[in-house]
Amino acid sequence: MSTCRGVDVSAYQAKQDWAAHKEDGVVFAFAKATEGQRSKDSRFDSHMAGITKAGLVPGAYHFGWPTQDPAREAANYIAAVKPYARRGFLHWLDLERYSDGRNYGRRNNAEIRAWVTRWLALVDEAFPGQRVGVYTSGSDLTAGHVPPGVPLWYPAYPWGPASYSKAESVGRPRPANREPEFWQFTSQPIDRSICYMSAAALRAWAAGTTPVPEEDDPMAGMSNKDIASAVWETDGVVGVPPEWTSKGNPEWKPASILIDLGKRVRSLDAKLTAQTATIKALADALAARDGSVDVDALVSRITQAIERVTVRLDVPEEG
Repeated sequence: MSTCRGVDVSAYQAKQDWAAHKEDGVVFAFAKATEGQRSKDSRFDSHMAGITKAGLVPGAYHFGWPTQDPAREAANYIAAVKPYARRGFLHWLDLERYSDGRNYGRRNNAEIRAWVTRWLALVDEAFPGQRVGVYTSGSDLTAGHVPPGVPLWYPAYPWGPASYSKAESVGRPRPANREPEFWQFTSQPIDRSICYMSAAALRAWAAGTTPVPEEDDPMAGMSNKDIASAVWETDGVVGVPPEWTSKGNPEWKPASILIDLGKRVRSLDAKLTAQTATIKALADALAARDGSVDVDALVSRITQAIERVTVRLDVPEEG
């Protein structure tokens, strides 16, 4: 499965060298924007300026307090991200319980789910066509706090400090039988995540389109020439001429290929027949010279060799 790499930051992280992150293979970056009804992250604007300048897939997140008014929390977030939220921007609700539970209070599971649903709807309404998802734990998912079909960014740290390659080498997590689009696998030395899409697929997805999942598309990334060659090689035909797909037939139309193939087979047959006649004439000359050449046996052997290497097909004539 294709993946791509990213980081997320907040006021706890100093100014980042985003160009260096990009050179290291980072494709996306998310920054904390807001928390609760009034708080805005002190480094949000500087982080977003760097992320945007580096050309990374941008996103922001809001730390939620289900004990408060979802409309006021959504308004706080919307105001903070509006200067940056263009097409391709990803929005996240950070739904996680403080250790003392102060942001969940006495809310039951149904009330938290209703709060989450309302916040997501308000942000989706403010930024039509843009992706709005939830960053949350397996326990919140198990409790039913997140509606189905919502994009997920899942945090779980099985190793402590870890490299991207380590996360990419293991299977995709499935918390509460859900498949997250993103997995935050470590917070050391910085929050790191992988996305279960290629860089190109992520950009398309963030822009509001949904490409065919690469694991379900065995021809993803193949040119028409590659596809044609693979089909003919599977059928036992090798050496497919490149012009079948690159000259005059860029869409690899089967009828055109069969017509072209027929021409080539007939041309090959004519050339081999002519070569056989030439060889026979030479053999006749040798036989006349010293009588040591069995002309009929030589021609028979040549004909048998031709039949072994020639593919004779019932192909349509042109037109």
